[in-house]
This record gives sequence, structure tokens and C-alpha cells, in this order.
Amino acid sequence: MESDVASKENNAPRGIATLAARVDAALRTIAAPSVTQLVLRLGLAVPFWRSGVNKWDGFMQLNETAVFLFQEEFKLHLPGGPYDFPAPALTALAVGSAEIVLPVLLVLGLATRLAAFAILIMTIVIQFTVPDGWPVHLTWAAMALGIVAWGAGRASLDHGITTGFRK
Repeated sequence: MESDVASKENNAPRGIATLAARVDAALRTIAAPSVTQLVLRLGLAVPFWRSGVNKWDGFMQLNETAVFLFQEEFKLHLPGGPYDFPAPALTALAVGSAEIVLPVLLVLGLATRLAAFAILIMTIVIQFTVPDGWPVHLTWAAMALGIVAWGAGRASLDHGITTGFRK
């Protein structure tokens, strides 16, 4: 009787380890790296795309509101500031273009690390422009860093191009 109790006590850690391994395997199946990388790319692309679309009135036609925001509303909150954005019309054009092109690259998984790095830089500038938005900006930065660190994943043009060149 005592040996049965001791045997059950010795098997308990193995049972817990087995259960933990099964749960871990199931979670890895649900959140496979390629799926996770795709979701990160889409999640990061959406807010930038939406912001970019709102800056345009048509093909290569930046709207007045976008320029006005960079001329009058948006300021860089740096020590000794706030400071105006330099060349606000050019800055609005560059930001509006980046907010369209970079999300498209992320969704396609093309030049993904570079696109995510550019969005990370934009996020840092946005943080200096809207300091109270740090919880959202921190989320964007984390997503961008994850993409920069681990790449686009298998569901991407980057992967297709890379594996195509290896063959």
C-alpha cells in the first residue's frame, strides 16, 4: 500500500510534465510562427494604412487637411519645444506616401524587415508628436520589432523569393 502511494507521488510530476508538453504542442500548432508573423504584419499594417488613406483625395493628390495638420497641429515635443515639423507640405507628402507603401509591403511580405523598421522609426516620431499615445505606440513598436527580428515568415513574398534563389 505504501509503495502504491509512493509510486503515484513519483508519477505525478511526470503526468504534469506530459500534460504541459501536450498543451505546449497544441498551442504551437494554433500559433505557428508563420501564422503569428502574418498576423503581426497585418496588425501593424492596418492602422498605418487607414491613416494614410485619410491623407489622400486621389492618386498623388494629398488633401489639404494632411498638409494643415503638419503646418498647424502636429508639433514635435522635444526638450525646449514643441517644435514645428520642417517643410510641412513635404513632410505630409512623405508620411502620406509611407503610410500607403509600407503597409502594402507588410501585407505582401516584401522587403518586410525594412518596411517594419521604417514603421518603427515613424512610430518613434509619432510618439514625439503625440506623447500621450504611448500605450498604442508601444504596441506598434513591439509589433515592428518582432517583425524586424523574426522576418515575414513563410506566408510572404520574401520567403518565396529567398527559397526560390536557394534552389
